[in-house]
Amino acid sequence: MSKSGTLDLASGVGGKINKAEVKSAVDEYEKYHGYYGGKEEARKSNYTDMVNKYYDLATSFYEYGWGESFHFAHRWNGESLRESIKRHEHFLALQLGLKPGMKVLDVGCGIGGPLREIARFSSTSVTGLNNNEYQITRGKELNRLAGVSGTCDFVKADFMKMPFDDNTFDAVYAIEATCHAPDPVGCYKEIYRVLKPGQCFAVYEWCITDHYDPNNATHKRIKDEIELGNGLPDIRSTRQCLQAVKDAGFDVVWDKDLAEDSPLPWYLPLDPSRFSLSSFRLTSVGRMITRTMVKTLEYVGLAPQGSERVSDFLEKAAEGLVEGGKKEIFTPMYFFLVRKPLSE
Repeated sequence: MSKSGTLDLASGVGGKINKAEVKSAVDEYEKYHGYYGGKEEARKSNYTDMVNKYYDLATSFYEYGWGESFHFAHRWNGESLRESIKRHEHFLALQLGLKPGMKVLDVGCGIGGPLREIARFSSTSVTGLNNNEYQITRGKELNRLAGVSGTCDFVKADFMKMPFDDNTFDAVYAIEATCHAPDPVGCYKEIYRVLKPGQCFAVYEWCITDHYDPNNATHKRIKDEIELGNGLPDIRSTRQCLQAVKDAGFDVVWDKDLAEDSPLPWYLPLDPSRFSLSSFRLTSVGRMITRTMVKTLEYVGLAPQGSERVSDFLEKAAEGLVEGGKKEIFTPMYFFLVRKPLSE
Protein backbone atom coordinates (compact mmCIF):
# COMPACT_ATOMS: atom_id res chain seq x y z
CA MET A 1 0.00 0.00 0.00
CA SER A 2 1.46 3.35 -1.00
CA LYS A 3 1.63 6.27 1.38
CA SER A 4 -1.81 7.85 1.40
CA GLY A 5 -1.83 10.79 3.81
CA THR A 6 -0.40 14.28 3.64
CA LEU A 7 1.47 13.66 6.89
CA ASP A 8 3.15 10.65 5.24
CA LEU A 9 4.06 12.90 2.32
CA ALA A 10 5.47 15.62 4.56
CA SER A 11 7.44 13.19 6.74
CA GLY A 12 9.10 11.75 3.62
CA VAL A 13 10.25 15.04 2.10
CA GLY A 14 14.03 15.10 2.09
CA GLY A 15 14.48 11.33 2.04
CA LYS A 16 17.85 10.62 3.62
CA ILE A 17 18.72 14.33 3.82
CA ASN A 18 18.73 15.71 7.36
CA LYS A 19 15.43 17.55 7.73
CA ALA A 20 17.25 20.71 8.83
CA GLU A 21 19.19 20.68 5.56
CA VAL A 22 16.27 20.22 3.14
CA LYS A 23 16.05 23.94 2.33
CA SER A 24 19.77 24.17 1.45
CA ALA A 25 19.43 20.99 -0.64
CA VAL A 26 16.61 22.65 -2.60
CA ASP A 27 18.86 25.71 -3.11
CA GLU A 28 21.67 23.53 -4.46
CA TYR A 29 19.37 21.47 -6.66
CA GLU A 30 17.72 24.49 -8.28
CA LYS A 31 21.07 26.08 -9.13
CA TYR A 32 21.89 23.18 -11.45
CA HIS A 33 19.04 23.98 -13.84
CA GLY A 34 18.65 26.19 -16.87
CA TYR A 35 15.40 27.57 -15.48
CA TYR A 36 17.54 29.29 -12.83
CA GLY A 37 20.53 29.93 -15.08
CA GLY A 38 22.38 26.65 -14.48
CA LYS A 39 24.47 25.01 -17.19
CA GLU A 40 24.07 21.61 -18.85
CA GLU A 41 27.77 20.87 -18.28
CA ALA A 42 27.33 21.25 -14.51
CA ARG A 43 24.29 18.98 -14.51
CA LYS A 44 26.16 16.29 -16.41
CA SER A 45 29.37 16.47 -14.37
CA ASN A 46 27.42 16.45 -11.08
CA TYR A 47 24.58 14.18 -12.18
CA THR A 48 24.92 11.77 -9.22
CA ASP A 49 24.52 14.54 -6.67
CA MET A 50 21.78 16.26 -8.68
CA VAL A 51 19.68 13.13 -9.24
CA ASN A 52 20.08 11.93 -5.63
CA LYS A 53 18.99 15.31 -4.30
CA TYR A 54 16.05 15.28 -6.68
CA TYR A 55 14.76 11.87 -5.60
CA ASP A 56 15.36 12.54 -1.91
CA LEU A 57 13.26 15.67 -2.27
CA ALA A 58 10.58 14.41 -4.65
CA THR A 59 9.95 10.71 -3.95
CA SER A 60 7.29 11.22 -1.27
CA PHE A 61 5.40 13.57 -3.61
CA TYR A 62 5.59 10.99 -6.40
CA GLU A 63 4.30 8.17 -4.23
CA TYR A 64 1.55 10.35 -2.79
CA GLY A 65 0.31 11.36 -6.26
CA TRP A 66 1.12 8.40 -8.53
CA GLY A 67 1.40 5.35 -6.30
CA GLU A 68 4.34 2.95 -6.58
CA SER A 69 5.01 3.22 -10.35
CA PHE A 70 6.45 6.60 -11.29
CA HIS A 71 5.71 6.69 -15.01
CA PHE A 72 3.19 7.64 -17.68
CA ALA A 73 1.42 5.17 -19.98
CA HIS A 74 -0.18 4.70 -23.38
CA ARG A 75 -3.88 4.74 -22.48
CA TRP A 76 -7.07 3.43 -24.09
CA ASN A 77 -10.52 5.01 -23.89
CA GLY A 78 -12.35 3.74 -20.82
CA GLU A 79 -9.11 2.66 -19.15
CA SER A 80 -8.17 4.08 -15.74
CA LEU A 81 -4.73 5.51 -15.10
CA ARG A 82 -3.89 2.61 -12.78
CA GLU A 83 -4.99 0.06 -15.41
CA SER A 84 -2.95 1.77 -18.13
CA ILE A 85 0.18 1.82 -15.96
CA LYS A 86 -0.08 -1.92 -15.30
CA ARG A 87 -0.70 -2.66 -18.99
CA HIS A 88 2.29 -0.46 -19.94
CA GLU A 89 4.45 -2.64 -17.68
CA HIS A 90 2.95 -5.89 -18.99
CA PHE A 91 3.58 -4.73 -22.57
CA LEU A 92 7.26 -4.31 -21.73
CA ALA A 93 7.44 -7.80 -20.23
CA LEU A 94 5.77 -9.31 -23.30
CA GLN A 95 8.10 -7.50 -25.70
CA LEU A 96 11.08 -8.92 -23.81
CA GLY A 97 9.60 -12.41 -23.99
CA LEU A 98 9.99 -12.91 -20.25
CA LYS A 99 9.52 -16.47 -19.04
CA PRO A 100 9.49 -18.08 -15.58
CA GLY A 101 12.93 -18.42 -14.08
CA MET A 102 14.60 -15.66 -16.09
CA LYS A 103 16.90 -13.22 -14.31
CA VAL A 104 15.89 -9.63 -15.13
CA LEU A 105 17.40 -6.21 -14.41
CA ASP A 106 15.35 -3.04 -13.90
CA VAL A 107 17.68 -0.08 -14.54
CA GLY A 108 16.69 2.94 -12.43
CA CYS A 109 13.87 1.16 -10.61
CA GLY A 110 12.52 3.88 -8.31
CA ILE A 111 10.72 2.34 -5.33
CA GLY A 112 10.07 -0.81 -7.36
CA GLY A 113 6.44 -0.61 -8.45
CA PRO A 114 7.16 -1.88 -11.98
CA LEU A 115 9.58 -4.59 -10.88
CA ARG A 116 7.04 -6.03 -8.45
CA GLU A 117 4.33 -5.99 -11.12
CA ILE A 118 6.57 -7.47 -13.83
CA ALA A 119 7.96 -10.16 -11.50
CA ARG A 120 4.45 -11.29 -10.58
CA PHE A 121 3.17 -11.04 -14.16
CA SER A 122 6.04 -13.05 -15.67
CA SER A 123 7.18 -15.27 -12.77
CA THR A 124 10.72 -13.95 -13.10
CA SER A 125 13.31 -12.72 -10.61
CA VAL A 126 13.88 -8.98 -10.94
CA THR A 127 16.78 -6.95 -9.54
CA GLY A 128 16.23 -3.22 -9.24
CA LEU A 129 19.26 -0.99 -9.75
CA ASN A 130 19.05 2.38 -8.02
CA ASN A 131 21.58 4.87 -6.67
CA ASN A 132 19.21 6.51 -4.18
CA GLU A 133 19.31 5.06 -0.67
CA TYR A 134 15.92 6.43 0.37
CA GLN A 135 14.12 4.85 -2.59
CA ILE A 136 15.83 1.50 -1.97
CA THR A 137 14.83 1.54 1.71
CA ARG A 138 11.25 2.32 0.74
CA GLY A 139 11.29 -0.30 -2.03
CA LYS A 140 12.49 -3.06 0.30
CA GLU A 141 9.64 -2.32 2.69
CA LEU A 142 7.11 -2.44 -0.18
CA ASN A 143 8.63 -5.75 -1.37
CA ARG A 144 8.12 -7.14 2.13
CA LEU A 145 4.53 -5.96 2.27
CA ALA A 146 3.85 -7.42 -1.19
CA GLY A 147 5.44 -10.75 -0.28
CA VAL A 148 7.98 -10.68 -3.14
CA SER A 149 11.24 -10.32 -1.22
CA GLY A 150 12.25 -13.81 -2.37
CA THR A 151 12.16 -12.90 -6.07
CA CYS A 152 12.72 -9.13 -6.09
CA ASP A 153 15.72 -7.30 -4.69
CA PHE A 154 17.62 -4.02 -4.98
CA VAL A 155 21.23 -3.09 -5.61
CA LYS A 156 22.50 0.39 -4.81
CA ALA A 157 24.75 1.50 -7.66
CA ASP A 158 25.27 3.98 -10.48
CA PHE A 159 23.94 2.69 -13.80
CA MET A 160 27.01 4.15 -15.48
CA LYS A 161 29.16 1.71 -13.43
CA MET A 162 27.15 -1.40 -12.64
CA PRO A 163 28.55 -3.89 -10.09
CA PHE A 164 27.60 -6.96 -12.14
CA ASP A 165 29.68 -9.43 -14.14
CA ASP A 166 29.48 -9.47 -17.91
CA ASN A 167 26.59 -11.47 -19.40
CA THR A 168 24.64 -11.73 -16.13
CA PHE A 169 21.02 -11.02 -17.09
CA ASP A 170 18.49 -12.72 -19.37
CA ALA A 171 16.72 -9.41 -20.00
CA VAL A 172 17.08 -5.74 -19.08
CA TYR A 173 14.57 -2.92 -19.12
CA ALA A 174 14.35 0.74 -18.10
CA ILE A 175 11.18 2.77 -17.60
CA GLU A 176 11.65 6.53 -17.87
CA ALA A 177 14.98 6.24 -16.01
CA THR A 178 17.97 6.30 -18.36
CA CYS A 179 16.99 9.86 -19.29
CA HIS A 180 18.97 10.73 -16.12
CA ALA A 181 22.21 9.40 -17.65
CA PRO A 182 24.78 12.10 -18.47
CA ASP A 183 25.99 10.02 -21.45
CA PRO A 184 23.48 7.71 -23.15
CA VAL A 185 26.09 5.71 -25.05
CA GLY A 186 28.00 5.00 -21.84
CA CYS A 187 24.80 3.97 -20.07
CA TYR A 188 23.65 1.70 -22.91
CA LYS A 189 27.14 0.15 -23.11
CA GLU A 190 26.89 -0.85 -19.45
CA ILE A 191 23.51 -2.42 -20.12
CA TYR A 192 25.00 -4.20 -23.16
CA ARG A 193 27.85 -5.52 -21.00
CA VAL A 194 25.67 -7.10 -18.30
CA LEU A 195 23.11 -8.56 -20.75
CA LYS A 196 23.63 -12.09 -22.08
CA PRO A 197 24.33 -12.44 -25.83
CA GLY A 198 21.21 -12.87 -27.93
CA GLN A 199 19.00 -11.32 -25.26
CA CYS A 200 16.99 -8.09 -25.31
CA PHE A 201 16.84 -4.65 -23.69
CA ALA A 202 13.58 -2.65 -23.78
CA VAL A 203 13.13 0.95 -22.71
CA TYR A 204 10.71 3.83 -22.43
CA GLU A 205 12.75 7.02 -22.91
CA TRP A 206 11.93 10.65 -22.23
CA CYS A 207 12.76 12.52 -25.43
CA ILE A 208 12.19 15.68 -27.40
CA THR A 209 10.60 15.02 -30.77
CA ASP A 210 11.24 16.29 -34.27
CA HIS A 211 8.70 19.05 -33.57
CA TYR A 212 11.08 20.66 -31.05
CA ASP A 213 12.77 23.85 -32.25
CA PRO A 214 15.84 24.83 -30.16
CA ASN A 215 15.53 28.40 -31.43
CA ASN A 216 11.93 28.72 -30.21
CA ALA A 217 11.91 30.48 -26.80
CA THR A 218 8.67 28.77 -25.73
CA HIS A 219 10.03 25.34 -26.63
CA LYS A 220 13.24 26.10 -24.70
CA ARG A 221 11.29 27.24 -21.63
CA ILE A 222 9.20 24.05 -21.67
CA LYS A 223 12.34 21.92 -21.92
CA ASP A 224 13.93 23.81 -19.00
CA GLU A 225 10.79 23.32 -16.87
CA ILE A 226 10.76 19.58 -17.52
CA GLU A 227 14.47 19.26 -16.72
CA LEU A 228 14.10 21.27 -13.49
CA GLY A 229 11.05 19.39 -12.26
CA ASN A 230 12.38 15.93 -13.11
CA GLY A 231 16.08 15.95 -12.25
CA LEU A 232 17.35 15.70 -15.83
CA PRO A 233 20.79 16.81 -17.11
CA ASP A 234 19.40 17.23 -20.64
CA ILE A 235 16.51 15.89 -22.72
CA ARG A 236 17.79 14.08 -25.79
CA SER A 237 15.98 13.64 -29.07
CA THR A 238 14.51 10.32 -30.23
CA ARG A 239 17.13 10.30 -33.01
CA GLN A 240 19.96 10.77 -30.51
CA CYS A 241 18.71 7.93 -28.31
CA LEU A 242 18.33 5.53 -31.22
CA GLN A 243 21.81 6.33 -32.51
CA ALA A 244 23.26 5.99 -29.00
CA VAL A 245 21.86 2.47 -28.54
CA LYS A 246 23.28 1.49 -31.94
CA ASP A 247 26.65 2.99 -30.99
CA ALA A 248 26.57 0.87 -27.83
CA GLY A 249 26.50 -2.26 -30.03
CA PHE A 250 22.83 -3.26 -30.02
CA ASP A 251 20.76 -4.38 -33.01
CA VAL A 252 17.43 -2.55 -33.17
CA VAL A 253 14.39 -4.85 -33.32
CA TRP A 254 11.86 -2.02 -33.48
CA ASP A 255 11.20 1.47 -32.17
CA LYS A 256 8.22 3.81 -31.94
CA ASP A 257 7.01 6.85 -30.05
CA LEU A 258 4.00 5.23 -28.37
CA ALA A 259 2.56 8.66 -27.52
CA GLU A 260 1.76 9.22 -31.19
CA ASP A 261 -1.15 6.79 -31.30
CA SER A 262 -2.31 6.82 -27.68
CA PRO A 263 -6.14 7.18 -27.78
CA LEU A 264 -5.98 9.30 -24.61
CA PRO A 265 -3.13 11.82 -24.20
CA TRP A 266 -0.40 10.57 -21.88
CA TYR A 267 -0.40 13.95 -20.07
CA LEU A 268 -4.15 13.78 -19.31
CA PRO A 269 -3.67 13.07 -15.56
CA LEU A 270 -1.81 16.42 -15.20
CA ASP A 271 -4.00 18.50 -17.54
CA PRO A 272 -5.58 21.36 -15.53
CA SER A 273 -8.61 21.35 -17.85
CA ARG A 274 -9.77 17.90 -16.71
CA PHE A 275 -11.14 16.51 -13.45
CA SER A 276 -10.98 12.95 -12.16
CA LEU A 277 -12.06 11.36 -8.91
CA SER A 278 -9.90 8.27 -9.47
CA SER A 279 -6.68 10.31 -9.81
CA PHE A 280 -7.84 13.41 -7.93
CA ARG A 281 -4.43 14.21 -6.42
CA LEU A 282 -2.96 14.71 -9.90
CA THR A 283 -5.64 17.17 -11.03
CA SER A 284 -5.12 20.93 -10.75
CA VAL A 285 -7.56 21.06 -7.81
CA GLY A 286 -5.86 18.13 -6.09
CA ARG A 287 -2.43 19.65 -6.61
CA MET A 288 -3.65 23.00 -5.24
CA ILE A 289 -5.00 21.29 -2.11
CA THR A 290 -1.75 19.36 -1.68
CA ARG A 291 0.30 22.54 -2.10
CA THR A 292 -1.82 24.33 0.53
CA MET A 293 -1.50 21.45 2.99
CA VAL A 294 2.27 21.20 2.49
CA LYS A 295 2.59 24.97 3.03
CA THR A 296 0.60 24.67 6.25
CA LEU A 297 2.60 21.69 7.49
CA GLU A 298 5.84 23.52 6.76
CA TYR A 299 4.57 26.61 8.59
CA VAL A 300 3.71 24.64 11.77
CA GLY A 301 6.98 22.69 11.61
CA LEU A 302 5.66 19.24 10.69
CA ALA A 303 7.28 19.42 7.24
CA PRO A 304 10.89 20.61 6.78
CA GLN A 305 11.66 24.08 5.50
CA GLY A 306 11.85 23.92 1.70
CA SER A 307 8.94 21.46 1.27
CA GLU A 308 6.73 24.06 -0.40
CA ARG A 309 9.51 24.86 -2.88
CA VAL A 310 9.75 21.17 -3.82
CA SER A 311 6.01 21.22 -4.43
CA ASP A 312 6.47 24.36 -6.54
CA PHE A 313 9.13 22.95 -8.88
CA LEU A 314 7.13 19.75 -9.30
CA GLU A 315 4.14 21.92 -10.20
CA LYS A 316 6.33 23.71 -12.75
CA ALA A 317 7.31 20.32 -14.15
CA ALA A 318 3.64 19.36 -14.52
CA GLU A 319 2.98 22.56 -16.45
CA GLY A 320 5.95 21.90 -18.74
CA LEU A 321 4.95 18.29 -19.33
CA VAL A 322 1.38 19.18 -20.28
CA GLU A 323 2.47 22.02 -22.55
CA GLY A 324 5.20 19.88 -24.10
CA GLY A 325 2.69 17.09 -24.72
CA LYS A 326 0.11 19.40 -26.26
CA LYS A 327 2.70 20.94 -28.58
CA GLU A 328 4.00 17.42 -29.36
CA ILE A 329 7.58 18.49 -28.70
CA PHE A 330 8.11 15.98 -25.85
CA THR A 331 7.32 12.31 -25.25
CA PRO A 332 7.85 10.16 -22.13
CA MET A 333 7.39 6.92 -24.05
CA TYR A 334 9.76 6.63 -26.95
CA PHE A 335 10.00 2.84 -26.94
CA PHE A 336 12.68 0.67 -28.44
CA LEU A 337 13.44 -3.01 -28.24
CA VAL A 338 17.04 -3.96 -29.04
CA ARG A 339 19.06 -7.17 -28.98
CA LYS A 340 22.65 -7.92 -28.05
CA PRO A 341 24.20 -9.93 -30.91
CA LEU A 342 25.04 -13.56 -30.26
CA SER A 343 28.61 -12.90 -31.36
CA GLU A 344 30.55 -9.66 -31.37
